[in-house]
Amino acid sequence: MVRAAFQGWKLKRERSYVDSSLFAYLKTIGEVQSVIANATTLDEALQGGLRAIVEHSGVECAVIWYADKKNDGMLRPYYWIGPIDLTRCSHAPGEGAVGRVFQTQVAERWFDFREKRDLQTVSDFEGMQVDSMVCVPFSSKFEDLGSIQFVNRSDGALITDEDADVMEIMAMMAAISIEENEALAEPWEPGEVVMSLRNITREFQNGDVVTKVLKGVNLDVYEGEFLALLGESGCGKSTLLNIIGGMDHPTSGSFFYQGQDYSQATQNELTEFRRTNIGFIFQSYNLMPNLTALQNLKLIGELVDNPRDAEEVLEIVGLSDRKRNYPSQMSGGQQQRVSIARALVKNPKVILADEPTAALDYATSIEVLQVMEEVVKSGSTLVMVTHNEEITRMADRVVRMRGGRMHEVTVNRHPAHATDLVW
Repeated sequence: MVRAAFQGWKLKRERSYVDSSLFAYLKTIGEVQSVIANATTLDEALQGGLRAIVEHSGVECAVIWYADKKNDGMLRPYYWIGPIDLTRCSHAPGEGAVGRVFQTQVAERWFDFREKRDLQTVSDFEGMQVDSMVCVPFSSKFEDLGSIQFVNRSDGALITDEDADVMEIMAMMAAISIEENEALAEPWEPGEVVMSLRNITREFQNGDVVTKVLKGVNLDVYEGEFLALLGESGCGKSTLLNIIGGMDHPTSGSFFYQGQDYSQATQNELTEFRRTNIGFIFQSYNLMPNLTALQNLKLIGELVDNPRDAEEVLEIVGLSDRKRNYPSQMSGGQQQRVSIARALVKNPKVILADEPTAALDYATSIEVLQVMEEVVKSGSTLVMVTHNEEITRMADRVVRMRGGRMHEVTVNRHPAHATDLVW
């Protein structure tokens, strides 16, 4: 009798587990469907759908690959979530799992690469060990669009059959959301790589306590782009900006600028790197209070070999009539524009901005962002740290940081103007 009672309890528990698992499964699909159905644009549907898939499936990396049929037919990353930069990656139809799935329209499931490293066909995931992977077709009812790839689980476990089933259904739902007259946006064409970061970590030690701020960042910065680093306080975005700007060393990893590795550079080498190549825009302006706007610029111009004309730069930022004013005689917005001009007068290859509008009101922020918009149009590379998601609509690319790692990369194929922003 005791054994029978135990068997009955066990069967009831198994049924309860199946019911709860099925409920979670259906709830997940329902939430993804809701995200897609409520999206107002195709990009919102695809991005929102993939975010929901990642959130509910627990995968570490997910990529929508699309077939660029207007050009060479290569499969290129349209949108992805994960700790890697896939901007320049591509697959030919039939090449690797991504290309095979697009060509055959048959999903592939690789649940354990740990024992079969020779089968690994995802070498594009530089700096990221692939343990398990699922790749599914991405096809609307009108045409084959590409593939959707899922890599690893963020909890360290392997992807399961049940996980893969949900991924396939969700991918189908995302594709169904595409209307007949809709088309994926034109691909973004980045310039040459200016900076490359590989497996960057940064740790700070206070007594016996070690704080890991950056936990393996892999990122390229491209010539002429506006790149936004977005995230909550403590996510590592400002620390990453300091490393990019040569103001800090990584604990490990490599940082290349135009092919030269600065990750182990001396202080003198970093000083020369900053002086020659980098312009800085700070939240707190950091102007010399006893110098006029023009004198602040000329002081910086004397430190570099090929400065721009200080008066010409003040005209660019709309402050020709304030060139003889001291910082105390200018508003916050005007001081920040002087700060932008100070960065420009160095004629730098890259401009770094750390929360440049955080201390300004909305109207003044828009004025400053309009100036920065013109700076990017002139060909400068701009990397901006911000916690304001609305500002990132101006960027060519947005890297969302979370917990010291890159979490999500978004390409804005239709960047907004500063005057379009509202918060």
